[in-house]
Amino acid sequence: MGKVTGFLEIERQEARYQPASDRIRHFREFTLPLSDAEVAKQAARCMDCGIPFCHGPQGCPVNNQIPDWNDLVYADDWQEAARNLHSTNNFPEFTGRICPAPCEEACTLNLENIPVAIKTVEQAIADKAIANGWVPPEPPAHKTGKRVAVVGSGPAGMAAAQQLARAGHEVHVYEREPKAGGLMRYGIPDFKMEKRHIDFRVEQMEAEGVAFHYGVNVGKDMAVSELVDEHDAVLFAGGAEDPRDPGLPGQDLKGVHYAMPFLVQQNRRVGFENDIPEEHVDAGGKHVVVIGGGDTASDCIGTSFRQGAITVTQIDIRPTPPKIEDKLMTWPYWPMKFRTSSSQAEGAEREFAAVTLGMEGRDGKVTGIRCARADAKRKPIEGTEFTIRADLVFIALGFRGPMMQGLVEESGVALDKRGNVLADDLSYVTSNPKVFAAGDMRRGQSLVVWAIREGRQAAHAIDIFLMGSTALPR
Repeated sequence: MGKVTGFLEIERQEARYQPASDRIRHFREFTLPLSDAEVAKQAARCMDCGIPFCHGPQGCPVNNQIPDWNDLVYADDWQEAARNLHSTNNFPEFTGRICPAPCEEACTLNLENIPVAIKTVEQAIADKAIANGWVPPEPPAHKTGKRVAVVGSGPAGMAAAQQLARAGHEVHVYEREPKAGGLMRYGIPDFKMEKRHIDFRVEQMEAEGVAFHYGVNVGKDMAVSELVDEHDAVLFAGGAEDPRDPGLPGQDLKGVHYAMPFLVQQNRRVGFENDIPEEHVDAGGKHVVVIGGGDTASDCIGTSFRQGAITVTQIDIRPTPPKIEDKLMTWPYWPMKFRTSSSQAEGAEREFAAVTLGMEGRDGKVTGIRCARADAKRKPIEGTEFTIRADLVFIALGFRGPMMQGLVEESGVALDKRGNVLADDLSYVTSNPKVFAAGDMRRGQSLVVWAIREGRQAAHAIDIFLMGSTALPR
């Protein structure tokens, strides 16, 4: 805990943003960090709540010891706070930026709607640790002689690779793209997380012995059988990339796109990658409609504004959530309540309880979206139809699971009922005893923090498989 009476004396304060009129002019991060003194005051609000739900299963998937490092920041021992934070989370600078912070929803002070600003404190610790050189590479003292292949370099693959390398194994990461990071690099816009943070961790991991192989699409450029034969264990951490297809009339009109290719294109431009398609999707000067209510939809909104969209409208089939949830029904779990992302706050129009009926077009190009109001069962109500002007439409309805063609199909591993790679969350082993799976490829689309947890736990399981025991934390 922090100061005994801190939660009574100090008001909640979060990091501020640049004004929307300024931040939509660039793709850089726009958070204005708190000073060290301000962060320490926020850490001081952490109370002696008896059962800290914030770092239990309801709050933090990686089990960050939040009260401990809050107390250390309050005591001005930032270096020990950084050591504590990194003991449970390989990449706190990632989660401090892009995690939705279920820990804050689980905070005891959230019963009064004033939770500790945990995410703000976490990012401050992580950034200070990197700036001061407190997270140097940790190469192993001894090598085991075992070779492990990790397919995919998203948060699950990176976390697993780092843990396994520190355990002394020879780790090879195979990545389809030119750079590491998976959808953290190519799907999450730079204004939410600049890619220098990923680059720092890649350099750290390379110094620890991890070898990255870019431009290798396992199952296409390299046979899965070859990979399995050449390594003592293989981890599938390729994510869930197969988009949900709504099957809407007019979906084939020009100007209708899935969300992720749009975000990937823009991230490639920001990253100065040379393989950008000549014909790219651009929202400049257009009326944009985004179908979906999640994080990917929000990222499309922010990206569209930065490209110069005239208007952006978001269609959400859910009814308007309550401003404040019923604590007795939801706390300490993640509640359904009205939230406004930084991208939505930049000027998006939001249509709740709206069912998308299809796209309208002229001369093969989309001109509008036909919608209707939704009833309690999310079915269209007759007589409530309306049309929204649209020059560009993004479908952001999530992902069904991993792509089947290539890696999964060729490997022949068993799938669960939802189409994910079948593996439990203890052994992480698939139907092939040498092949393991973690992250979204195993559990379905989820959060970066869940991917880090699964990567760490899979590394623990793989180390036991290879050595019979492990010193890696689970």
